[in-house]
Amino acid sequence: MPQNVRFFERQKFLWDGETYDAAPAAAAKKIEYETQGFETQLAEEEGQVFLYTRRVVKEVVVAGEPPPM
Repeated sequence: MPQNVRFFERQKFLWDGETYDAAPAAAAKKIEYETQGFETQLAEEEGQVFLYTRRVVKEVVVAGEPPPM
């Protein structure tokens, strides 16, 4: 079982929950995540490939009115 959280270059990445048997399948999913604005890292352990992702929040949108003071 891979780690749910890994650090690459002091940045936190989360495992996408999928186990890939081959690098080409993981690479295809990696490209898909990157087109959605994610940063990605691949890790290989015991012949399996794991994909880790992260995305920095650039804007916080709050819906509704603020509570009364």
